[in-house]
Amino acid sequence: MQKTLTLFQEIATMLLLEEQNNPMAPFVASEDLFETLDISLQENPLLEEDFVCTLKDLIAKTPKTATHAFFNQLFGGRNEKAVLGDLLSVLLNNSMYTYKAAGVQIGVEKAIIEKVNSLLGWNKNSGGTIAAGGSMTNFMAMLMARDFKNSAIRQKGITQKMTVYTSVESHYSIPKNASFSGIGREQVRYIPVNEKGEMNASKLLEVIENDLENGFLPTMVNATAGTTVLGAFDIILPLIEICKKYAIWLHVDGAYCGSVLFSKKYRHLIEGVAAVDSFSFNAHKMIGTPLTCSLLQVKEKKYLYQSFANEAEYLYQTDEDDFNPGKTSLQCGRRNDALKFWTLWKSVGTKGLETIVDKQFELADIARNYVESHPDYTCYSYENSISVCFNYKGISARDLCRELYEHSQLLVGYGTFNNQEFIRLVTVNSQNEKEDILNFFKVIENFVAENQALFALPAKTN
Repeated sequence: MQKTLTLFQEIATMLLLEEQNNPMAPFVASEDLFETLDISLQENPLLEEDFVCTLKDLIAKTPKTATHAFFNQLFGGRNEKAVLGDLLSVLLNNSMYTYKAAGVQIGVEKAIIEKVNSLLGWNKNSGGTIAAGGSMTNFMAMLMARDFKNSAIRQKGITQKMTVYTSVESHYSIPKNASFSGIGREQVRYIPVNEKGEMNASKLLEVIENDLENGFLPTMVNATAGTTVLGAFDIILPLIEICKKYAIWLHVDGAYCGSVLFSKKYRHLIEGVAAVDSFSFNAHKMIGTPLTCSLLQVKEKKYLYQSFANEAEYLYQTDEDDFNPGKTSLQCGRRNDALKFWTLWKSVGTKGLETIVDKQFELADIARNYVESHPDYTCYSYENSISVCFNYKGISARDLCRELYEHSQLLVGYGTFNNQEFIRLVTVNSQNEKEDILNFFKVIENFVAENQALFALPAKTN
């Protein structure tokens, strides 16, 4: 193991140097992957020297998600204390289902869940769990909503058509989870949004009342704190009143931007969250821990037990239920995703997490101001969002993103809203600085100027 850890340090040092000198990995087309890299598996072991060379080549050609050239997904950057926690969790290799197997690490997870619940304004009756991604936390919330509406479903199955309500801009996991839960994709109601991408509460009420008249059972409203394209926040307060009136479970999917919970300046974007039934956020997005670290917080922890507890004498042999989190999880074996968040939080404090969140909005403001002040750009985004959406010189966003990627310039994605396609810059990496954001635009401008033929632009004349 000591020898292998030395090798790890050697490869990690190589990667950090490579990131500094070449922030984009060389482009490898998917159709050329198995010819470019030695990935196939063989009968006999490789010589150690060949193994190391193959591994280094693989790492060198893997997309680099921690550099100032990566803006493609809703995560990025690398916090050293969080990485330390993740590496230690790998070495410890505890499974987070019982205190007997994970010991004091259960306390680490409990400390995080309890502190987040206190920030939400919830009391000791609240609970939570950590799952393998935002899709999973949304799925668990939907199962609790289903069982909240009819607790007999766990034994007898669904006997009445249940309905789920979510905005047209919500995450794609909602219809998928409706399929998994037995509610069904056809029972998902997509509610229109306003020009900022926020759910229309009056339309939601109208659709719910129409479903009631037609014999459906309204079960869950999914509000989004940070839509995947515009980064919009559904306004929670009017949704609370609607859900209270019809006894509907209200979940806030804050996978992308729910971490505004830690910010005094931006917490108003989730005003009313103390009154919802469940709330989720991904610490691997705005907080910057390594993938994955998704938290599901529940105002009344009894619903976690109602939907997920199952006795297993071979497993739960010691300690109280509160210290056996396998009883409140969809999974049995589960890696320790709490430790990396805990090492980060412990090292910087809650104020440090606030600084991390606020920095991302600051970077977004820099980017948005740049776009709005340059005539070659068209802006499609709004303030209080870390998604900055724009087009450059009328060039197809899809084409420009592809060419930047294939020429190893930038990793950035595109999105669509109201039938308008645009580049989507996410400022989720708080380790970036103003210079990195401005350089992002300079790379685009220089690349287009040097490759005008790719975009059918007229060549410049002297």
